[in-house]
Amino acid sequence: MKWSKTVLTVLSIAMVGVVALGLTSTAAFAQTTAQANVTINALVQSTCLISPATVGFGTYSGTQIQVASSISVTCTNGTTYNVGLNAGQTGGSVSTRAMAGPNSNVLPYKLFKDGGYSINWGNTIGTDTLAQTGNGAAQPLPVYGEIAAGQYPQAGSYSDTVIATITY
Repeated sequence: MKWSKTVLTVLSIAMVGVVALGLTSTAAFAQTTAQANVTINALVQSTCLISPATVGFGTYSGTQIQVASSISVTCTNGTTYNVGLNAGQTGGSVSTRAMAGPNSNVLPYKLFKDGGYSINWGNTIGTDTLAQTGNGAAQPLPVYGEIAAGQYPQAGSYSDTVIATITY
């Protein structure tokens, strides 16, 4: 095939244009970057949640009854806390609480921190509360209840409300 001088000139100009466009194109898309630190922060406060228990003695017929239940406590990891149980609503004390029944009758009972039913659970920090350290998960704290044998109040339904207080 025979090439003419005009065709070769056009091809030469086209090649120079492609090379020039290639250099211009690369320079137009060149990128630069910069970086900066983004600070992320939060303050975690010590907090605790408490879910009280129901201590159900069932039917009492004059013989000793011992039962166990538990209070659930959830505190932030590493938070120390104390749980106390007050004397209840019926006029007892933290060492001998009382459930109210019919005609102002009462049925005394006790609450303990241990399964041996020997360590009273009261409401004075450093004396008779239960001290623990939170781990971020729900922690069951056993509550042991006892009604002593030999009590014969009037027949009927007896109850009390004890307030559980968590101090952290």
